[in-house]
Amino acid sequence: MPTVVLGVTGCIGAYKACEVLRELQKRGADVHVVMTPNAARFVSPMTFEALSRHPVFLDQFALGTEGDIRHISLADAADLLLVAPATANTLAKFARGIADDALSTLYTATKAPVLVAPAMNVNMFEHPAVVANMETLRGRGVRFVDPGSGYLACGWLGKGRLAEPADIVAAALAILGRRRDLEGQSVLVTAGPTVEDIDPVRFVSNRSSGRMGYRLAEAARDRGARVVLVSGPTALSDPAGVEVVRVRSAQEMAAAVDQHVGSVQIVAMAAAVSDWRPASPAAEKVKKGEGELSLAMQRTPDILKALGARKAGRFLIGFAAETNGVREYARRKLADKNLDLIVANDVSKGDRGFGVETNAALLIDPAGEVEVPVVDKRELAERIWDRVIELRRAS
Repeated sequence: MPTVVLGVTGCIGAYKACEVLRELQKRGADVHVVMTPNAARFVSPMTFEALSRHPVFLDQFALGTEGDIRHISLADAADLLLVAPATANTLAKFARGIADDALSTLYTATKAPVLVAPAMNVNMFEHPAVVANMETLRGRGVRFVDPGSGYLACGWLGKGRLAEPADIVAAALAILGRRRDLEGQSVLVTAGPTVEDIDPVRFVSNRSSGRMGYRLAEAARDRGARVVLVSGPTALSDPAGVEVVRVRSAQEMAAAVDQHVGSVQIVAMAAAVSDWRPASPAAEKVKKGEGELSLAMQRTPDILKALGARKAGRFLIGFAAETNGVREYARRKLADKNLDLIVANDVSKGDRGFGVETNAALLIDPAGEVEVPVVDKRELAERIWDRVIELRRAS
């Protein structure tokens, strides 16, 4: 029976945590509740005690029934820390390591996976500080169940309403089912764009933010893998617990991959590698003149094709970002580059692909395909690893 610690914070959505608790119990989880003082202003601790059949952890200085320090004993016992709802204040505490109440203290003490369901006013949810705190937490492996859109308790219309209990429970069960199924494996992930210089000022690149590759690296790390992340230029922070190799050009990425690939069993080439580079980059800035400027281009190394030609038993994952004919182009790439799996997506749509936190994809292998609808990129990363593990076990 898995142990879930359910954190409840001071938000009108706290009443939904009761339903989350009951649904987790129906699916065999032993649920312990930890509340912030403000959460107790919305729902009585007695309610959660009656439902969970465990004392609610509210006072961080109170000892357990056997004299144990509760933020340590619960942190150790947890198979999952689920915070629903999570306020902007709690997200800020988690991101900055502030431990001044029972929940934030327990968060800093646990090694269990952490799943967070934010809930707040739409302007708060979109505030740069909240966005930055969520990005920091994602980099540390915290997973999110995105809030829903609609009428909020404050009367505003927009995104910020606590996700439906069924969606929160589904996300929690998925994490509990995955555990550490990549333990003992070494994984190489590439991410981000590459940059090809025209001169010391200008360059050719693409719109990749690197998020998909970073989420893949974080998910593999949390499943127990040793992870090397070869990253082109991005604005993202290095994920904790991952070896990060920073590169700039396609040539540099090819060299870094070649250096590290010999020690790994799985390669996920999520980087958007430039196909072309200027043939003769200028040593000085090219001055503006009359008439047109022609730029001679030459092919960059095809890193993925080279890996496919010398797989040596490695499981090779490619990515295909397309704007039309997604399935057809992806299947051709799967065969041409000798891949085990290709992740294909339509980047012409605004809610997926480059520059956003969500994505949708077709996971295509030589024998079939799995369609993943629009989800958080971390969840897509988990689905990709689920498929990789399934295919490797079947081979």
